[in-house]
Amino acid sequence: MEIVIKLSQFLLSLSLLIILHELGHFIPAKLFKTRVEKFYLFFDIKYSLLKKKIGETEYGIGWLPLGGYVKISGMIDESMDKEQMALPPQPWEFRSKPAWQRLIIMLGGVAVNFILAFVIYIGMAFYYGELYLNNSELKDGIAVTSEVGEELGFRTGDKIVAIDGEKVVKFNEAQNKILFAKSVVVERNGNLQNITLPIDLIDKVLSGEKRLLIDWREPFMVGKVADSSMNKALKPKDVIQSLDGVKTKYADQVIAIAKTKKNQTLDAIVLRDEKEVPIKIHINENGKLGLFAASFTVNNLEKLGLYKFSKQEYGFFESFPVGIEKGKNQLLGYGKQLKAIFTPSTGAYKGVGGFKAIFDIFPKTWSWEIFWNITAILSIMLGVMNLLPIPALDGGHVMFLLYEIITRRKPSDKFMENAQMVGFVLLITLLLFANGNDIYKAIFHK
Repeated sequence: MEIVIKLSQFLLSLSLLIILHELGHFIPAKLFKTRVEKFYLFFDIKYSLLKKKIGETEYGIGWLPLGGYVKISGMIDESMDKEQMALPPQPWEFRSKPAWQRLIIMLGGVAVNFILAFVIYIGMAFYYGELYLNNSELKDGIAVTSEVGEELGFRTGDKIVAIDGEKVVKFNEAQNKILFAKSVVVERNGNLQNITLPIDLIDKVLSGEKRLLIDWREPFMVGKVADSSMNKALKPKDVIQSLDGVKTKYADQVIAIAKTKKNQTLDAIVLRDEKEVPIKIHINENGKLGLFAASFTVNNLEKLGLYKFSKQEYGFFESFPVGIEKGKNQLLGYGKQLKAIFTPSTGAYKGVGGFKAIFDIFPKTWSWEIFWNITAILSIMLGVMNLLPIPALDGGHVMFLLYEIITRRKPSDKFMENAQMVGFVLLITLLLFANGNDIYKAIFHK
């Protein structure tokens, strides 16, 4: 059932983005009386799953879910229709329209992608508000959640003060900002310390087992007892409150005690159904409990009195500047990611993923809030990627159209055909690289 939910979200989001992107080309084409021969969701190589012709346009769904397209008459595109291009230009064809109209048609798709993302963020601000954790709530500091974090110099209990000189107010924003930062100031034992981050930080994170460097500290809650564990008396959702006579407010304290008590059975107190229950916990020869820890919900953390999360509600008109600011930050953030990807020294290119990577970011349970947030991010990604000046992408067409407008010289059809072929080779190479990365990570990073 989980796979069905993930797949449903993936296909719904992808279909929505493709249809709206292609509508961005379709509508201005129609407004400028340009004939649109096909409007397809997914690619219809050899055959279509569904198709119906209405007027001069054939609408359909292809069988290959790698995108979608509109086929505009008199345009050198993925159809590579050389026979049509060999005939004299017709008034309804793309090539017969003024350059400014062709530019608007080509920019329509990415414009819709960006507008969609901002509309989603505005709607989410109005409907859901904003839930966040103030940095000041982490009175006992952060948890370092990976070996990479330790190697960089972070320590559990550190308080994040500033990232690249900017004071951290909302802790939720700190986790991603660190990945693209140069330095972080932390407070440790009352003293400020500066941690300089390496240029290949993203590569280090991608090479590690966990993608998250830091997180808020949580108690140790039992998720599942391993079959080989001797701690069968423990039950899921038990919260370990003390171990060997020491209060254990956080999971890292439980783990630290266990490492020093190998092959010992210790007295413990767990919180079970809101009652304190004394119990014995055995530590194995590796200094572990033989348990899988569970994550806490926001409500559970608040119920235990650990953190007070803040929620900002927005009225209809208030949601507009909030959503626009969120969209702007996401757009700038993706720009930083793209810059890192094209900077080999960062190693960020190793994290480039294909369709499996996109599929994996959707949750196993249905959440409209998460769905719309992911869809907005993907819409920005799709818009930016399509603006890249690569022939066969919208950005490639825009590049040649701008050249034509500035120089008043139109590139020949032969040149455009050759450029389109080069663009296809580049796109196929990128597609193979991205999905090859998915396969490599699936095999070697299980």
